[in-house]
Amino acid sequence: MRTPVAKSVKKLSSRSSARRSVKSASKAKSTRLKPATKRSPAGKARAQKATQAKAAKPVKSKQRPSQHAAKSVKRKVATSSKKAPQISKQSKGITSKVRPTRAAAILSRPVAQPPPPQPTRDEAAALKAFEAAHREFSRGHFAEARNRFRALVEKYPTVSEVTARARTYLAVAEGRLRTELALPRDADSLYDRGVIELNRGDYVAAQELFERALRREPEAAHIHYGLAATRARLGAIDTALKSLERALDLQPSLRIRAQRDQDLNPLRNDPDFEQLVFASRE
Repeated sequence: MRTPVAKSVKKLSSRSSARRSVKSASKAKSTRLKPATKRSPAGKARAQKATQAKAAKPVKSKQRPSQHAAKSVKRKVATSSKKAPQISKQSKGITSKVRPTRAAAILSRPVAQPPPPQPTRDEAAALKAFEAAHREFSRGHFAEARNRFRALVEKYPTVSEVTARARTYLAVAEGRLRTELALPRDADSLYDRGVIELNRGDYVAAQELFERALRREPEAAHIHYGLAATRARLGAIDTALKSLERALDLQPSLRIRAQRDQDLNPLRNDPDFEQLVFASRE
């Protein structure tokens, strides 16, 4: 005999199996193939047109956000480029203030030049001897000048610059001494030769000729006047004024000549010249 519990279990199992059979039947019905509906030629053409239209439609670009971002970047670059000149101006001002650096200031300072070298003992002595010989040469004492220049060349041969100049004056002095033998002996002839040399511009030769003429005739006013003009051209102002004074004392009429004589122009700024030449007007 079966118990009531067994009967209830049996009923439950039969119910669950029934339910399963119902579910399987419904699934079979749903999986059955539906009969295919045939399309007409017009429907096929419509379907093809729809597919072609879908293919022809432009695909929407998904890069719109990127283009927007690129535009925003361009705007930022433009704004930054507009502000760039202001920054560059400020930087230019800063660089202009910083330009004078310490190194540039040091380089701009004037460089102190070293003092010229001092002459040696021989060079100083040679220069002193040359000045003494040249003084005699300018006075027309060619014999004395020749002896001094010759001694200088022999004593200081190492001082090349001074000895070279001394040899030049020595040659001139020797040439003048050779011409003395051909000079005239009387005072008037010597005076005439002196005037020729004065007009030629050889003031040293003119001075020598006037001095020779005065040795022959010491009281000749025109010779003293010629000597004054020659010494004025040589720049010997004091000796020129003395010769002019002596000439005017011997012949006062020479004042008129002295007032316009161009050879006496170097003496016109001296007050003694004004007293000598224009004393008759007072």
